[in-house]
Amino acid sequence: MYIAEIRIENFRLFGAGDQAFVLQLAPGLTALVGQNDAGKTAVVDALRLVLGTRDQEVPRVEAMDFHQPTPAGNPADQIVIRLTFRGLTLADRGAFAEFLTYETIAGNTETAMFLTWVAKRNAKEGSSRRVLPPEWRTGAKGDGPLLDVGARSLLTATYLRPLRDAERAMSAGRGSRLSQILQHTKEIRDTGNPFNKTADAPVDASTLSVLGLGDYASHLFGESEGIKQARKRLNDEYLKPLSFANDLLHARIGVAGAQEDGLRLRQLLEKLELALTPAPDSESAHSRGLGSNNLLFMACELLLLAAESDGFPLLLIEEPEAHLHPQRQLRLMSFLQEQAEKKRSDGQHIQIIVTTHSPNLASDLRLRNLVLIEGGRAFPMCEGKTKLSASDYRFLERFLDVTKANLFFARAVLVVEGDAENILLPVIAKLLGRDFHHHGVSVVNVGGVGLGRYARVFMRENEAQDGTINTPVACITDLDVMPDNAPWIVGKLDEGQPIPPRPPSKRQWRVKADFPGDELNQRRAERREKASGQRVETFVADEWTLEYDLAFHGLGKHVFRAATLALADDRLNAATTTRVVVLGDADVAYQALADAGHDRTTLASHVYALFEADGASKAIGAQYLAELLQQEIVDGALNAEGLRASLPPYVVAAIAHVTGPFPPLAAVDVEAAPNQPANPEQVA
Repeated sequence: MYIAEIRIENFRLFGAGDQAFVLQLAPGLTALVGQNDAGKTAVVDALRLVLGTRDQEVPRVEAMDFHQPTPAGNPADQIVIRLTFRGLTLADRGAFAEFLTYETIAGNTETAMFLTWVAKRNAKEGSSRRVLPPEWRTGAKGDGPLLDVGARSLLTATYLRPLRDAERAMSAGRGSRLSQILQHTKEIRDTGNPFNKTADAPVDASTLSVLGLGDYASHLFGESEGIKQARKRLNDEYLKPLSFANDLLHARIGVAGAQEDGLRLRQLLEKLELALTPAPDSESAHSRGLGSNNLLFMACELLLLAAESDGFPLLLIEEPEAHLHPQRQLRLMSFLQEQAEKKRSDGQHIQIIVTTHSPNLASDLRLRNLVLIEGGRAFPMCEGKTKLSASDYRFLERFLDVTKANLFFARAVLVVEGDAENILLPVIAKLLGRDFHHHGVSVVNVGGVGLGRYARVFMRENEAQDGTINTPVACITDLDVMPDNAPWIVGKLDEGQPIPPRPPSKRQWRVKADFPGDELNQRRAERREKASGQRVETFVADEWTLEYDLAFHGLGKHVFRAATLALADDRLNAATTTRVVVLGDADVAYQALADAGHDRTTLASHVYALFEADGASKAIGAQYLAELLQQEIVDGALNAEGLRASLPPYVVAAIAHVTGPFPPLAAVDVEAAPNQPANPEQVA
């Protein structure tokens, strides 16, 4: 049996009707991911309210739990949480026989159990009770028999809270969690023989059960010569003189304990503690940190869940990554996935629901096991819910690493195709007053492949039914079509060599002449549409590549200087030259190009040739360009508006998409390089 659907109405941030929270679940492991305050903990708390938990903590409904649609409005009158259970085993159907619903699906009769939990605000004035006792109703429409306490006890879940105190839970003491776990394990209950004090002492104490050992130890205490003498002295020298002839007082000294077996076993287990040791046969505890003790705690809880032959096998874990370093997190998540796939002795699988803020965990999980919680709504990442194809899933499971998994926790996402964009665009955004950290923007560098695949993570297959993920996603890609005169400038062709036709040649690069009429605009539109839709938008370079477009639109001298520094990077690091010398030579060379009277296209091609023909690293060049722009802002030689006016429009538009619209640019006096005026479309 597993929870197949959760529906929550009027609980905390979840509303009613089309604003209710609805999540369909599959058996096995499900991870709820998303930024803070999205509703992950509210989902777990809703499950705890309906099912109860085994740690003997009773969660209560508070007045603030009732959804308040508007700050000035009244709270909702009632909270409704509805769970649908499917995959019932024969034992489940027997245990919940009177509460089941029989449905006809595709001509087959299916058994399900619907449980509707309702809590109402107390409308009676003057009452100290602000919330009426909740009801557990069954039936497809919530009109079946009330679920009694005995049946509810079979549905309790195992819950591990965030920032849990694992060491305390595993320590000895009354009501310890360790004693609760051990008391229900098959090994403790069924292994060994009881102790019979009327029979001869057991030859081998190891044949006794845990309870038998406790009873045997109590018997040995009572038979101890020291205890016998103390009891005799107490009776003979103190109680006898204080007694009446017909009312003698007698004392007995023994180990305190209950008469009922279950209570005696629990009291015995409460004396045990669990600790890590340096070796399997070591008797001494080994000092470990919070992380290792957390693993011990979770292993113990899973031991109970895996060993049980009855009850509902549901494990709720909030932030399993708590106190664990990244490699431990990956080991833990792999282990949890394995446990969810194992079959218990009763034929059931453990259902595990975790909440996490860890990109490490998100990257190690199968994408289909993730559910993005955003704005109080659930967006499963499984097949059929996203626009991802089967090929996309396989690709992302190979390449969705820790850094890329940040996209699940961001307020906005910028997907780029290279290291240069990854380095440069956050700096440009900050200089424009749009710090990505401040706006919660994650930059995902896909390395030139799969841009559309990552974009489709945020696109729903059935937007009308499932809603829209309101996380703005901007994808930046090159146009990859060079000006007609660029091949000879950037070293694709020798001087005088004609452009080979396509086909029959195997020429990989394109020039604008390859796209007559409106074909170039069509190419740009096709690239844009390949990864656009809903809140995802692709921004295609206006001219060619990022570096070329920066040079073309107003930062030609800056890009030329940065590329020259990149070419001299090894010499600069070896201190065989200085930045002053390199920049001086760059300025002379650029001025010669500017004085040659080139148009913008030709001049920008000569700048880009430093990367394409001379081999300057785009990533290193981006780092130097970021430093040059930052220094000019600090020196006052450039301001945010002047920088924005000098940027390619698609770069500004992409930054605006993930951070919000920019105000209109005032007329600015940009000191453009010769033959390279500021882009008039942006100045307007």
